[in-house]
Amino acid sequence: MPADPTPHHADTAVSLRVFVEPQQGATYGDQLAVARAAEDLGYEAFFRSDHYLKMGDVSGLPGPTDAWLTLAGLARETSSIRLGTLLTSVTFRHLGPLAISMAQVDEMSGGRLDVGLGAGWYSDEHTAYGIPFPPLGERFDLLEDTLGALETLWSTPAGETVTVPGKRVSLTDSPGLPKPVQQRPPVIVGGHGKRRTPALAARFADEFNVPFADVDTVATQYRRVDEACAARGRAPEEIVRSAALVLCCGRDEAELSRRADAIGREVDELRANGAAGTPEEVVDTIGRYAAVGARRIYLQVLDMSDLDHLELVASEVARQL
Repeated sequence: MPADPTPHHADTAVSLRVFVEPQQGATYGDQLAVARAAEDLGYEAFFRSDHYLKMGDVSGLPGPTDAWLTLAGLARETSSIRLGTLLTSVTFRHLGPLAISMAQVDEMSGGRLDVGLGAGWYSDEHTAYGIPFPPLGERFDLLEDTLGALETLWSTPAGETVTVPGKRVSLTDSPGLPKPVQQRPPVIVGGHGKRRTPALAARFADEFNVPFADVDTVATQYRRVDEACAARGRAPEEIVRSAALVLCCGRDEAELSRRADAIGREVDELRANGAAGTPEEVVDTIGRYAAVGARRIYLQVLDMSDLDHLELVASEVARQL
């Protein structure tokens, strides 16, 4: 694995997390099977997208599943794997009820929740399900309000109430209940925004994620977080860096081609843009992201019926990281 050129990351170990996109067509049972397999195989976490509408040329059948209902179910049907969304759009749910859902999933899981929040981007899913989709600046205001309010709600002592003024939403005399089991669930902020995204990460995040980007883009975005941390006087090493990559791994070209065909992608394109190829190639790819500071890789598993895929990566890739 390449040497780590970033001096504030002494530990170069990389953990693997499984990330699925159920809006493309998956039942709760499909997700449960992947989550249980991921747990049994030693993956660090099971994450899912939070979307209400399919993307691209798929049927999406039987239709979307709700991210937080799904996580609640998985919380009771798994025992050790961490759970979360990458990322929940703050447009989808009112801040107060969202905080309640998060605290409940954390309690139901025994403290295994990571909180991933974003500003949202997919306008069609909002119009399809009657969800307001304000302009980008307002959505970022709402994200800032939500991140700040969660910190306040989690830290307010039981028995006290708190009023939280915000740019787009305010809480008045809130009891800040229920509390999560974790004193402060890890907060994930991510994306490609050049200014507000790194600033919000520096202010609120325990983890910063860059999804589906090349190594240079990821490195640039990590640098922006470093700069935002410096502006706030925060140590940049307090924020874990992560990246998300589509997974397509095969023991040989035939297996690789079969897996690429199953998700409607070309092998060459996947090799160029994802964690794809033989196990050795996937290790090398992850190593390039580790070299710029990534410590967690979210492997986007698009064929949720192929549990052997997870087993291959667990046995042949994870042990080399």
